[in-house]
Amino acid sequence: MLGFSLHAADVAAILAADDARIAAMKAPDMGKLSAIFSDDLHYAHSNGVVDTKSSFVDILVSGRTRYLEYDHVERKTSFPTPGVALVSGRARIQAASEKGVMDSVLSYLAVWRLEDGKWRFLAWQSCKLPPANP
Repeated sequence: MLGFSLHAADVAAILAADDARIAAMKAPDMGKLSAIFSDDLHYAHSNGVVDTKSSFVDILVSGRTRYLEYDHVERKTSFPTPGVALVSGRARIQAASEKGVMDSVLSYLAVWRLEDGKWRFLAWQSCKLPPANP
């Protein structure tokens, strides 16, 4: 049982913020990314590399990594405490870098924090899932 009131508007706001994050990652713009990402961003990639807000925005805006596709397989929200939201699930992601194009299915946890009345993307942790057996 949650210790506070949760409204459909809270869920809608988080899903809208998450959709805006994905759109900004697919079409990187420094201003949009900076507005969505918390200054305290901790982005742990599925390969173990960890980025800060500054380093991740730089990677995206420079084009060193390009997110081509991002499709939710599953996405759930929860609010463990006021001002904090968790988004978890699985996603099919296609990204390109100097190493080539990578197609992955990831299990992930995203953490959002309410900062000055706006939901900001605080943390990400993901792991690659093995391919499904035919």
